[in-house]
Amino acid sequence: MAENVVEIEGLVKRYGELTALDHLTLEIKEGEVFGLLGPNGSGKTTTINCLLSLLSYDKGSIRIFGREMSPTAYDIKKDIGVIMQNVAVFEELTVQENIDYFCGLYITDKQKKRQCVEEAIKFVGLEDFRKFRPKKLSGGLLRRLNIACGIAHKPKLIILDEPTVAVDPQSRNKILEGIEELNRNGATVIYTSHYMEEVEQICTRIAIMDRGRKIAEGTKEELKAMTKNTETINVALRELPDEVLNEIGALSHIYSAEYTDGILTAACSGGRHNLIRVLEVLQKHDLHIGQVTTVQPTLNDVFLEITGKALRDKED
Repeated sequence: MAENVVEIEGLVKRYGELTALDHLTLEIKEGEVFGLLGPNGSGKTTTINCLLSLLSYDKGSIRIFGREMSPTAYDIKKDIGVIMQNVAVFEELTVQENIDYFCGLYITDKQKKRQCVEEAIKFVGLEDFRKFRPKKLSGGLLRRLNIACGIAHKPKLIILDEPTVAVDPQSRNKILEGIEELNRNGATVIYTSHYMEEVEQICTRIAIMDRGRKIAEGTKEELKAMTKNTETINVALRELPDEVLNEIGALSHIYSAEYTDGILTAACSGGRHNLIRVLEVLQKHDLHIGQVTTVQPTLNDVFLEITGKALRDKED
């Protein structure tokens, strides 16, 4: 069993009458890429700020690497890399000078620092931009610089908050590949994003938050198993008599069947061979069958069903 890198127990954070975190408990194991999801106002950023001891909290405990976290726990903080949504670099310094500065906060040996800076530049693909100042970089390159500044000292725990917002597809792929490589090299990663496809691609385990609470947690497969819908069948048909539609709707494990604009849509909950049984009914009635597709539930479907809102929705 992998050891817990992060242990959050019964965390409560209040702002007056507003409870931002409501007895939140999380465990993140060594070697995970842990996705933290939630609509705006769910408590994700508050959780990260408490985790880093940037915010005090009213109740609970936080342990990182098996030790109690506190504002003065510098021995713990030196092994944490933080890449927040808002890019935080010095405009008057070049790419290389920025990375050198942030790396130097943790590594004082000049030779080791020089090597780490060079490795970070290569890691994010900024070799041709090392003498550029931030204002000369595109949004995607600026994000890469931000990441390099956060990981140059080779932290064991890396926290990435929306690292791919407003970047081009090439930079996004580069960033995601980089995160996966960091994880393969031994880093534990906490990852927040509004892009569900990213979370599905790189996260080994996911927690969904809403109103300061953890409302679901598991692998993407485990989360998808929580939803009613396990498969949606779509069949293009020239016509579909009502009695045949009703027959399909009466099949076991099909809880909804609709025919709109020449498409039969059958939503399934559990069961096996649902598509075969639907096609058997259609063939029995000698109906002309066009394109057939089946769609598995996505992480976004899970999120909508569990929270009842889109990921970017604000709280009421």
